[in-house]
Amino acid sequence: MPESMLLAAAAGVVAGALALGVVLFLRRLVLSQRELGTDAEQATYQTLHLASRAAKHVRGGLDGVDAARAGRSLRALLGCESLAIVDLAGHVTIEGDDAVRRIAGELAETACASGKPQVQRRLAIGSRGARETDAVAAPILADGRPVGAIVAFSAPVRAGLIRATGEVASWVASQVELGELDASRAALAEAEVRALRAQISPHFIYNALNAIASFINTDPAKARDLVLEFADFTRYSFRRHGDFTTVAEELRSIDSYLELERARFGPRLTVTLQVAPEVLSTVVPFLSIQPLVENAVRHGLESKEGGGRITITAADSGAFAEITVEDDGVGIDPAVLEEVLAGAATAEHVGLRNVDARLRQVYGDEHGLVVETNLGAGTLVRMRVPKAHPGPNPNAGPNAGPAITRDGSPSR
Repeated sequence: MPESMLLAAAAGVVAGALALGVVLFLRRLVLSQRELGTDAEQATYQTLHLASRAAKHVRGGLDGVDAARAGRSLRALLGCESLAIVDLAGHVTIEGDDAVRRIAGELAETACASGKPQVQRRLAIGSRGARETDAVAAPILADGRPVGAIVAFSAPVRAGLIRATGEVASWVASQVELGELDASRAALAEAEVRALRAQISPHFIYNALNAIASFINTDPAKARDLVLEFADFTRYSFRRHGDFTTVAEELRSIDSYLELERARFGPRLTVTLQVAPEVLSTVVPFLSIQPLVENAVRHGLESKEGGGRITITAADSGAFAEITVEDDGVGIDPAVLEEVLAGAATAEHVGLRNVDARLRQVYGDEHGLVVETNLGAGTLVRMRVPKAHPGPNPNAGPNAGPAITRDGSPSR
């Protein structure tokens, strides 16, 4: 076959492939447009998509990189020529023509002072006022107080843009409030951890140092080992990074704690530990198991004549890890415990209350502590956590309190 015919055949194959590719591309485009539905449905989708993209950045603040990223989506949402986000400190973030920066700051200040949207027309911008534009500035009112403003520039500004800018400012205000709520939650969680550390600090440290001191002359090697256990425990308990830890790390800290308590109690304290290897890597909130053990020692066994036993179990339950801390101590009056867990001001059982609140905040109310107790019947505390890595639960109710049952006592 002549070479020219081969080339023609090859060209035909290539042309056919290209034609088929174009047909498939057009078919996919038509199908995708059908999936998006009507023009109204497409507009709704686009609006929600832009708002969703902006939301996470708006919660980060009205200045800096987050504001710049949010501005891109908000400008597209409003369909304006340029958009400015101005915070209360006067930081101006521009998406579009930077020539509007000075005017944006002035308009935002006026809108925040009045608390209402402000419209300005025929504003001179550019080099020596080379051109004109209109603008609408809407204050961002979070909890009724101005925290900044949205300024949209367009020539001309029509009634639709005025209303839309006001609505976007209201939406941004709600995101700012949610960002503040997230920050408050984080601060509350940190405060709860500090409260647990404060509980550990005065009571346990005093007793641990006394126990170590008692062995310095009679058994120096034992005293040295206890000092090392004390160092490991305090290093873990007072670390300054990480809201979460693993079951293995928490149990390692508990072992150091119990070694120090055994030095104080002697044969009066017996500990049984049953742990399934599958749950050791489960991620749990920092200081969520140790306070339960300390509560068992301090409030269950310390005042019981002859001491007692603590049983710690960590069992594999499918997608969950089930952890229990049980003592055969003096127990707790269920009515008193219910008041404590509801937030009553008391120095007792603060560990139970804080752990329960933090579990509910992270996993939801269904994962709060379950406490079985009664006077003279000992106490069993159970926590059930997912083995998957946790995340904040916005619907959690930290004051709901755990279930309380044992020997016919009331259950919540």
